[in-house]
Amino acid sequence: MTCSMSRKGNCWDNAPTESWFNSFKNERVHGIRYATHAEMQAASFEFIEVLYNRKRQHSTLGCKSPVQFLANWISRQNQEKLVA
Repeated sequence: MTCSMSRKGNCWDNAPTESWFNSFKNERVHGIRYATHAEMQAASFEFIEVLYNRKRQHSTLGCKSPVQFLANWISRQNQEKLVA
């Protein structure tokens, strides 16, 4: 494991988390009124588990969705086993 914090007060330590929260707030919080807490939880779950984790393309993954990236990785692992 590598420590995620470099030094006290380093504003770049939190940049990925802040970026994620910005996306979440802009797409699921700002300008939307939820009738119930359960409705808000369902919308949050849909954003995180369905859209963000499965469909949205991530630049750090070569502009692939996490599902695509994982499928490609598994395929490469299987090809390496066949070659070996």
